[in-house]
Amino acid sequence: MSLVREGRAWLFGDDINTDLIFPNRAMRLPLEEQHREVFSANRPGWVDQVAPGDIIVGGNNFGMGSGRPVGRLLASCGIAGVLANSVNGLCLRNCVSFGLPALTAHGVTELFEDGERVWVDYATGRIKNLDRNTSMEATGLPRLFQELVEGGGAIPMLIKEGWIEAEPRLAAAT
Repeated sequence: MSLVREGRAWLFGDDINTDLIFPNRAMRLPLEEQHREVFSANRPGWVDQVAPGDIIVGGNNFGMGSGRPVGRLLASCGIAGVLANSVNGLCLRNCVSFGLPALTAHGVTELFEDGERVWVDYATGRIKNLDRNTSMEATGLPRLFQELVEGGGAIPMLIKEGWIEAEPRLAAAT
């Protein structure tokens, strides 16, 4: 899986917490329906507007809060990656564990407006606004995070490397 992504920007402000990304009521839904509630509290209808390949561009401290499965949910909506002035550490690890790249890029919100085309290389940290022909540099993802994203996330990587089985088995069945 490539670490270069291109898509439409969705801008979000500072301190977007995991409760705004994944509201409590969504936790009671079946896994395949949970993504329908993403950002419903602060951007109703967003999930119906997002398209596969789109990229979140967030402000400071994007994803602060609890360890909700932000990476899985955003990827389920079609989001290809996250860029933010700063990504909360727990959110960053959660995204990468689900194979979704997330990168801190100080000042990235100044580079984009909603709907503009984003090009980003998560390995090198190079970011471009394709509509305005402007760009910036950030520090790329560490090599281990790159490997996790390229491998589709932590579980697929652990299966591939033989650390866990692809299909869990019941202890009573062994």
